[in-house]
Amino acid sequence: MEMPIDMQHQQMGYDRTATMFSPEGHLLQVEYAEKTVRLGSSSIGLVCSDGVFIIADRRNEDKLIVKQSANKVIEVDRHIVMSTAGITSDARVLIERAQVLAQQHRVTYDSPVEPELVIKDIANIKQQFTQYGGARPFGVSVMIAGINNKKPELFASDVTGNYFGYYANAIGEADDKIKDKLREKYKKDLTMKKGVKLALDIFKELQNNKFDINRFEVSYIDKEEGKLKRLEGEEIKDF
Repeated sequence: MEMPIDMQHQQMGYDRTATMFSPEGHLLQVEYAEKTVRLGSSSIGLVCSDGVFIIADRRNEDKLIVKQSANKVIEVDRHIVMSTAGITSDARVLIERAQVLAQQHRVTYDSPVEPELVIKDIANIKQQFTQYGGARPFGVSVMIAGINNKKPELFASDVTGNYFGYYANAIGEADDKIKDKLREKYKKDLTMKKGVKLALDIFKELQNNKFDINRFEVSYIDKEEGKLKRLEGEEIKDF
C-alpha cells in the first residue's frame, strides 16, 4: 500500500523548514500557515462609488473581554485601515510596522502615504520569512483599505508575500465561499451603505443562526472627506 503524499513529505523532512521545496514544488510550512489563516475570523472589504470599507467579524463573545481591545479593523492612518486573519500576535507586528511607515511618510513628505506603499512593505516582510532559514512564515493575511487622492483602494496580501489590488475581497474563515458570493453580487456602482448591507447578507447566509450583528464592526472612509469612521453592532443597522 502506497503511503499518502503528506506522510511521505513528513518522513523526508520537507515540512521542517520554510525554505525547503518539496518534489512537487511546494513550500509546506507556507501552506500550513495558509491553513492557519483560514481558521481566523472573516473580514470583507469593498470598493464603492463613494468610498471604501472593511467589515469584520470579531467572533469573540467572551463577556470578560473589553470589546475595544479586540478590534479586528485597525487604523493605520486617518485615511487607511487594516484587517487581518490568522495569528493575532503576528498581525500586531505587521500593523505596528504599517503605522510607523505611515507616520514616517507624513513627517518626511508632509503628505499621506499611499495605501499600496503600505501593503507592498508588509508583503516584502512576509516574503523574507519564506526565504530565510531559522524563522517561520507569518501566519496572517492582511487586507488594507484606503483613499489615494480621492480614489478608494483595496489591497490584500497573503502568507507568501503576494499582494493584489481588489474591488472586493475577503480573508479568514470561509473566504472562498464569501468570494464566490462577491463575484456573483458585487457591482462597481454600489454605495457604501448598499455594500455594507451586501456584506452583512453574505455573513448572515453563511453563519445562519450564529449570526449576531453585535459581533461585527465596520470601518469606512468617504472618498470626499478622506477620514476614517467606525461603526459597531447596532450602529451598523442605522448606517
